[in-house]
Amino acid sequence: MKKLIKFMNTGFRDGFQSVFGARVFTEDFLPAVEAARHAGIMHHEIGGGARFQSLYFYCNEDAFAMHDSVRAAAGPEANLQTLARGINVVGLDSQPRDIIKLHAELFKKHSITTVRNFDALNDVENLVYSGRCISEAGLKHEVCVTLMELPPDVEGAHTAEFYLQMLRQILDAEIPFDSVCFKDASGTSVPSKVYDTIKGAREMLGKDVHITFHTHETAGVSISQYMAALDAGVDQIDLSMAPVSGGTCQPDIVTMWHALRGTEYDLGINIQKVIEAEEVFRECMSEYFVPPEAIAVEPVIPFSPMPGGALTANTQMLRDNNLLHRFDEVIRNMGEVISRGGFGTSVTPVSQFYFQQAFNNVMLGPWKRIAEGYGKMVLGYYGKTPVPPDPEVVKLASEQLGLEPTTESPLDINERDPKKGMEAARSALTDNDIPISEENIFIAATCKEKGIAFLAGKGRLGVRKNGSEGSTARESGGAHGERVPVGNHSGRYSVTINSHRYEIDLKGQTALVNGQEYQVAIQAGAPGPAGSHPVAGGHSSAGELPPDTTAAMRTDGADEFKATLDLKAPMSGLVLRMSVAPGASVNKGDEIIVLEAMKMETPVESPVRGIVTDVFVETGDQVAADSVLLRITH
Repeated sequence: MKKLIKFMNTGFRDGFQSVFGARVFTEDFLPAVEAARHAGIMHHEIGGGARFQSLYFYCNEDAFAMHDSVRAAAGPEANLQTLARGINVVGLDSQPRDIIKLHAELFKKHSITTVRNFDALNDVENLVYSGRCISEAGLKHEVCVTLMELPPDVEGAHTAEFYLQMLRQILDAEIPFDSVCFKDASGTSVPSKVYDTIKGAREMLGKDVHITFHTHETAGVSISQYMAALDAGVDQIDLSMAPVSGGTCQPDIVTMWHALRGTEYDLGINIQKVIEAEEVFRECMSEYFVPPEAIAVEPVIPFSPMPGGALTANTQMLRDNNLLHRFDEVIRNMGEVISRGGFGTSVTPVSQFYFQQAFNNVMLGPWKRIAEGYGKMVLGYYGKTPVPPDPEVVKLASEQLGLEPTTESPLDINERDPKKGMEAARSALTDNDIPISEENIFIAATCKEKGIAFLAGKGRLGVRKNGSEGSTARESGGAHGERVPVGNHSGRYSVTINSHRYEIDLKGQTALVNGQEYQVAIQAGAPGPAGSHPVAGGHSSAGELPPDTTAAMRTDGADEFKATLDLKAPMSGLVLRMSVAPGASVNKGDEIIVLEAMKMETPVESPVRGIVTDVFVETGDQVAADSVLLRITH
């Protein structure tokens, strides 16, 4: 008799994250959930990880509502699972105890059965409180050990012996759990190490403890890893459904079924029904843009381990900022960043810290700017790295961030931080006239400004579908996903170009310039005065809008100033915050705009003392590098 191997379908979380950068509308995939239910698939990963924040950042949807909608489609008996990042819960930043506890309570309230819980540093102390909260909330707790492979001739913690030592620490800490998962987010662990790790874990845990192995096909060895894990005694593997399988995702259910033919293992499925469910899923996702890198095996990943679930999230953000052409350089830089950073596992949030630091090294020069997350990690603010980080990098991080290295518990540090926790979130909600609820508190605490924007009905969309230019970054008129097309702008403006004044009446896609009508295209985040010209007509004479000129709105009284300065964006990014408006006085060094790129904040300071006369962007705009943000007279 064949051994029945359990599996979890990851298509509705890790599949979305690995292929679409987690940017998928709920209504689009619910028919696939129903189809999977009819095929007998009853264990699904549906949220957590990037699929919490992404709903607020890019989909203008509520993650808790998504959970409940999937529960209705999957049925009451389905095991719905989410992914948690230890004390970071569902974000990149770590949280205090009240938010960690609230995470577990709200996920239990909103349809979740099981939470897989990991710490990217493999610091067991970060799993103790979070694991207890998950268990006490009535959820099943799947505790994790995180794996990855190191480049050849590099040594640093990631051995079977190290992983088994961590498992022993989990047992000694008496963390309550229902199952154990060995999680290789980059898909790089060599199969022999997978075998040795699972074999040792089975001997340590006994025959009755449920053991899961998780990997990705990114490096091309996932089936070999799964076969090694099965031979070593694993109970469950993670599989996905087409069209979000293979490549950066988990192997497909059908592919694994085929690999097990003629062996002693069986998935216990009706393969024809699974194929039919995948056909439904393909149709659901047919309008979505599939990045080429999402469906490819990448041979260099073992040398610079990047998780499948983070790879496309990062390439999508690079696309947002017109920087995709720098991706290969950033990936090549990751090896050094990992080895000098203490060899934390390349899984979110640490993989994001690695990518951010590699990004800075490429864009700004090697180690010229320490990314905040990476810097705090090497300084000890997220826990203990597997091996001590490079002392030179620690020194740079301390100098640039103004922080001393620490061995104090991150939880205790976060308890003292006035910007974190439920009270800080309540204040942010009150300041923005948003109702106080546990859900809103958690959204504000974990999603910060973007969460507040969503709750205030100012969320934005950034979902890529076929046929759309770049991202579908459309402003919303409400917090629950009403979609308004780009270019729905109107208003009257006085524009001065080369000393000529033009009266412009803008209505949607039509501009009336000094009585003459032009068809125009306006994109969200247009970079201020950037050589705009009409689609039709136009000669370079007074009274008509000349092509290829620089236009700038002028405020009354600006002519008395002797000099003007156009403040430009130092890099592509999202306008996250603004602290000035036309007429505001600024001093040299004042922080006046904060840009966000690759989930990092970049302050933009005034280089002079003067008065802001023109502002060309607003909060939420996507701007290109060197685009003019505002004008200062001085």
